[in-house]
Amino acid sequence: MVDSLEKIIGKMPAGGVEQNNLAKLEKLYEANKKSRLMDMLEQIITMTQHMLNAEAASILLLRNNDHDLYFEVASGPVGRALRQVKLNTQYGIAGQVVRTGKPLIVNDVKRSTNFHKIIDDTTGFNTRSLVCAPLTVHRKILGVLEVLNKRDGSIFGEEDMESVVSVANTAAMAIENTNLHQTVLDAYKNTVTALAAAIDSKDSHMRGHSQRVMEYSLKAGAALYFSPEEMENLEYAAVLHDIGKIAIDSSILSKPGPLTPGEWEIMRAHPVIGAELLREIPFLEKASEFVLYHHEKYDGTGYPDGLKGEDIPMGARLIAIADAFDAMTIDSSYRGALSLEKAIKELNQNAGTQFCPKALKAFAAGVRLNGERN
Repeated sequence: MVDSLEKIIGKMPAGGVEQNNLAKLEKLYEANKKSRLMDMLEQIITMTQHMLNAEAASILLLRNNDHDLYFEVASGPVGRALRQVKLNTQYGIAGQVVRTGKPLIVNDVKRSTNFHKIIDDTTGFNTRSLVCAPLTVHRKILGVLEVLNKRDGSIFGEEDMESVVSVANTAAMAIENTNLHQTVLDAYKNTVTALAAAIDSKDSHMRGHSQRVMEYSLKAGAALYFSPEEMENLEYAAVLHDIGKIAIDSSILSKPGPLTPGEWEIMRAHPVIGAELLREIPFLEKASEFVLYHHEKYDGTGYPDGLKGEDIPMGARLIAIADAFDAMTIDSSYRGALSLEKAIKELNQNAGTQFCPKALKAFAAGVRLNGERN
């Protein structure tokens, strides 16, 4: 079922994943996470637009040291065009709201000296009236929420402004919480990466192993169209798949010859130890299942629970292939690196027994190994 794997992999020297393609994957992964916030903001402005019976609504966020406002999300007939527009906070009604920190109703923009007519000229939209409120959290202004033109031609009133201010405060909290979550997540990731490196360092031959397994696994997950949440769990599980080895003596991990039955028993405990460690950390709890089962085999002869076929989580099946492939193609304490041809042959020979055929295809297609190891 994986006869094409050798052709897909081709002739490659040993090494890491080609960085340009990895960078593309990482950008896509980050974009997926950002899109979750954008989806929420779009729902907020759509709800606000309908609530006020308005023609359009938009959220503009500050960038570039608080000097420029960008249309982050915009509804209405020219919403897509607005996303290419930026406003200097020294000009326009939105800029005035940012500078003063106070909401504003303008029911006849032609009479406002602050109205930025160039936007209407650029988009073809005809702004008659608007209500604008700052996105404020902890006395910090993140941007503004604008609602434009009552559909029935009536004017905006104080009740409309109160509604927009309330929605703006909710949106600001959502944005701030997302930013804080990402900051904490980045700190976690740095800690996780450092921990993985410490685990690899227990065996000098395995330096960089966890990072490479993560890279291979993520590309295979992308080939299977994993959701952003699944990709996040796969990322953590792959880089920490051997975290249980932190409890195993280095003399066993780096032993130059075959392990004794007792030593194998100790070694085989590392998935259970690793999963137990991850379950204690809330944001790693879901990744623990992949860690627990990354040594299960498709035919049911693996460990720790002897799971078989589809009972093994797909994330664990991907990590198993990435782990085996990397281990085969680097020098270890007990043997030299296999040639690429032998590593490919071994993967093929174990399709349907050790490895899931579907996962093998995803590994080959997603990692696009041809020419990407250098």
